[in-house]
Amino acid sequence: MKFNSRQKSQGKHQKNPWKSEINDIVRGVCGGFLFGIPLLYTMEVWWIGSSATPMMMLVALVLTFIVIYLLMRTEGFRKPKRFSRRYQSLTETVEAMGIGLICSAFVLLLLQEISWGVSLKEALGKIIYESVPFSLGVALANQLLGENGNNPPDNRTSRQDDAVDDNATFSDLSATLIGAIVIGFNIAPTDEVAMLAAAVSPPWLLAIIATSLLISYGVVFQAGFSAQDKRRQHKGIFQKPFSETMICYLISLIAAAIMLGFFQKLTWDDSWTIWLEHTLILGLPATIGGAAGRLAI
Repeated sequence: MKFNSRQKSQGKHQKNPWKSEINDIVRGVCGGFLFGIPLLYTMEVWWIGSSATPMMMLVALVLTFIVIYLLMRTEGFRKPKRFSRRYQSLTETVEAMGIGLICSAFVLLLLQEISWGVSLKEALGKIIYESVPFSLGVALANQLLGENGNNPPDNRTSRQDDAVDDNATFSDLSATLIGAIVIGFNIAPTDEVAMLAAAVSPPWLLAIIATSLLISYGVVFQAGFSAQDKRRQHKGIFQKPFSETMICYLISLIAAAIMLGFFQKLTWDDSWTIWLEHTLILGLPATIGGAAGRLAI
């Protein structure tokens, strides 16, 4: 029976190679965002990247490659192993670094830290230095957040009682709030949020909203992390993928606004547009933290 089930599983992966490939990449991207987003809100890293020489960039890439390769030797971000351990570790290392570079470039562009007015050398320096934590997140995605990790099994779906469903909803909302605070609390008192908000235009704010929602959905419901299939079966008020993603995003935004007010980065004298801009900027990492919080329960 074990042999037959293993054959069915392997056949399933072989029948849907493109779907499996996309899921692997989504898992790596989500892992990169979970681990890499805090440093993207650190101006010191922007400055280091801006002033980095080509030799420093090369050294950063080489060191990152070595570390990622060693991590990939233990597991990697792909679930089924398709090649020999050594060959797969090498290819996954290159892919992880590629994902890290693309994700960091995307977010830096989204936050307007790189634009057409930035020199190629400065843009490359920022992207390379910011890609390091992203690549580490890709490499660690399965080990720390995979189905075989230390996350407790989610058995809430085995109960049909309304009170239990309400409790599952409350648990998710609470976990979202806690995760948003854990990530956002380190960023809210800094000057980076105000700097980014001053440079971002309304179309880019809409792009930030869309990115926040997509990452939150991907982390919880698409990346194949802990108890993903069971989460889709929850029957609480806000337990469907779309409604849960939307309500948890609103909670993350509320948490972001409260943290900005707590640290006096925003006051009642500020206009609603300033509140909105700052909240949406901080809402991106807060939303990712909220998604991580839901994975932890």
